[in-house]
Amino acid sequence: MKHILTIALISLLNSANAQQHQLQKLWETDSIVAIPESVLYTKDGMFVSLIDGAPWEADGKGGIAKIDADGKNYNGNWISGLNAPKGLGIYGNNLYAADMGDVVVIDIKKGAIAKKIAIPDANGLNDITVSDKGIVYVSDSRSGKIWKIENGNPQLFMDSVRGVNGLKAVGNNLLVAAGRSFISVNPQKQITKIAELPMGLDGIEPIGNGDYLTTAWNGFIYYVYADGRVETLLDTTKEKKNTADLGYDPVKKILYVPTFNAKTVAAYQLK
Repeated sequence: MKHILTIALISLLNSANAQQHQLQKLWETDSIVAIPESVLYTKDGMFVSLIDGAPWEADGKGGIAKIDADGKNYNGNWISGLNAPKGLGIYGNNLYAADMGDVVVIDIKKGAIAKKIAIPDANGLNDITVSDKGIVYVSDSRSGKIWKIENGNPQLFMDSVRGVNGLKAVGNNLLVAAGRSFISVNPQKQITKIAELPMGLDGIEPIGNGDYLTTAWNGFIYYVYADGRVETLLDTTKEKKNTADLGYDPVKKILYVPTFNAKTVAAYQLK
């Protein structure tokens, strides 16, 4: 009887420790996407930032592409003449792109650059996010700073954030990828650590149930529970495919992943 109970307990523990979430690949574009760094999902399709050159050079080769949520109707020339654009954010009719030392504001309806907001002494702008109040946050990975833009005016929000990369505004808080640390910052700039990840983080997307999806640029996608537990959902390092700043459809639970050097965008169903 004792032996039977022991076996039952082991089975129960193994079941509890088993991975609860998986990714099913839905589609992947051909290798025609010119070094995609970030995907921003919207109900009307997706925007993709294209570096199309060296990742930290102001070479004028970069741009923004548009693509349908099913991977079709790719337009790699929607916006051109940028440098090395990375993170994307949206508010109303404005698309925001982090481009070296500038935040580029794009009029979506016109498909044209409306203006550029220079960030003081910045040349390593990386991710960008916009709160539901229209406040823009942008990370400068080279200086370890996070900037806040209100009414077109940039001001320093946080300094000395080691390894700062991905950002996501959720309610009044700002989710931050700081190296391997995944943290939340409140309006008083108090920091709460959510989790420690195996690799340095890139993209962040809340799922809507208190949990999160995160990426590590070199080829990993993680599921992060609200209590800090971490599951590895995807490892594409053997395929030499990066997993940069992802987009996410919270209704259909589909991830859209830019593969950077592999020059594709791939879609995965979260299960």
